[in-house]
Amino acid sequence: MLALVAILAVACSGAPTPDSGTAVPTSFPPRSAVPSSVATPSPSPAPSEHDVIVGGDRPVTVRVPPSYADDRPAPLLIVLHGYGSSGREHDDYFGLRDMAAANGYLYASPDGTRSDDGDRFWNATDACCDFDGTGVDDVGYLISVIDEIDAKLNVDPQRIALIGHSNGAFMSYAVACAHADRIAGLISLAGATFATAADCAPSEPVAVVQLHGTADDVVEFDGGAVEGIGSRRMGSYPGAEATAEAWATYDGCEPEAATLDERIDVDADVTVDGAEAETTVSRWSGCGSGGAAELWTIPGGGHAPDLTDAFAAAVFEFFDAHPKS
Repeated sequence: MLALVAILAVACSGAPTPDSGTAVPTSFPPRSAVPSSVATPSPSPAPSEHDVIVGGDRPVTVRVPPSYADDRPAPLLIVLHGYGSSGREHDDYFGLRDMAAANGYLYASPDGTRSDDGDRFWNATDACCDFDGTGVDDVGYLISVIDEIDAKLNVDPQRIALIGHSNGAFMSYAVACAHADRIAGLISLAGATFATAADCAPSEPVAVVQLHGTADDVVEFDGGAVEGIGSRRMGSYPGAEATAEAWATYDGCEPEAATLDERIDVDADVTVDGAEAETTVSRWSGCGSGGAAELWTIPGGGHAPDLTDAFAAAVFEFFDAHPKS
């Protein structure tokens, strides 16, 4: 069961700094070791009079920013939780809700369905995470959520974005592969795209960030397969570099990425040579209209980094810079 808990998208990272000389733990803590701030999410803010409920039998509240006006299209951000987690828990984990409101984004954090063991999941790719073989159409569900939000609110069709962690990151790729015409950008934290390029056929470019810790022992940086959960054999997933390279190819970018001089402080528990900004950014250039491909690498980072305010700012900077063309 530890492997199942490991895929649970929120847990204490406890990642030591790469220059501390202490090895990053290779096993995930049991559910009882998850910090109470994550295991018991903070109360949801009271809905405003403008918030709306969508999602049918999996209802989700769409948070409407104070600046929203019916005559002005607003960008939309959807948060996708990891295996065993929930939209509410990942709302807390990512810490993006207030900044979404400040930046004028409509914001939603829906739930996956429950497995036979009661854990919420997304049926994303052949590698993750429909371990019971239910075949639930989560791509269809999420597109229906977007359609319903669009029917009730003035959504900017050029600025619909996804951010997911672990199983939710796999899910973000599944949606973008099938409906690239609807998704402007995505950020995948500790996830991966399809291992087989033929399984993903985006109809147009999508702006993509693959964010991954090199010491992630749940969804490994260099790729692998999820094992030890259920009886169904799952496929393999590509590594972080291969995932970013695949989307650079889909987006028509140049074949080689350049590593930027500046780093981002994504993980509060990791420093490099005493500096708080630890995460390197590799960027492909020459992408097709509306496309972008970046690999953000956390050296020594684990599966669930302790996310910073700088991370949140970088998320919206990326999405704001990459609307559909």
